[in-house]
Amino acid sequence: MGKVVYQFKTINDLSEVIKEYETLLMRPTRRYSHPTLYRYRDVGKNEKLLSGVRVKDWLFSHDQHWVLPHDQMGLSFSSTYKNLKDVYRLKSKHNPGKKLDVYWVLETSNIPLGLKFVPDRNKKGHYFLTVTEATPLSQLVIKLKMLAHRMTRMKNVGFD
Repeated sequence: MGKVVYQFKTINDLSEVIKEYETLLMRPTRRYSHPTLYRYRDVGKNEKLLSGVRVKDWLFSHDQHWVLPHDQMGLSFSSTYKNLKDVYRLKSKHNPGKKLDVYWVLETSNIPLGLKFVPDRNKKGHYFLTVTEATPLSQLVIKLKMLAHRMTRMKNVGFD
């Protein structure tokens, strides 16, 4: 008996197969940017970065050495094609002429301890990657790098 091989031509094709099993979480990033950490070219000039972590995404301690748990703050991910399409278009608008890639991971993948995907209470199709316990910023950076190694990149994704 031969192996069955699937070829996915679109995110929607992949999403349809995966959603039978678990939640697919995706995030578009500028080509050559990190999937979970930011570079200065990836953010607005008034946005603050600490070791590649965008401050406005997380709840920080007063001294900004610790990231504190909050179930509605963290790194943004899309779980639906519609949400991803909206975010992709927004990022394309803010990065004219620049290519974007989409990184994806499964919700129940082996994410580092202390991190958790939580659905956004206010926006269908949007998830936050949150911390579940107070975490030193340096440890969060390590965990985000570990997660990035588990993510898969799709190049040249486009939306009509």
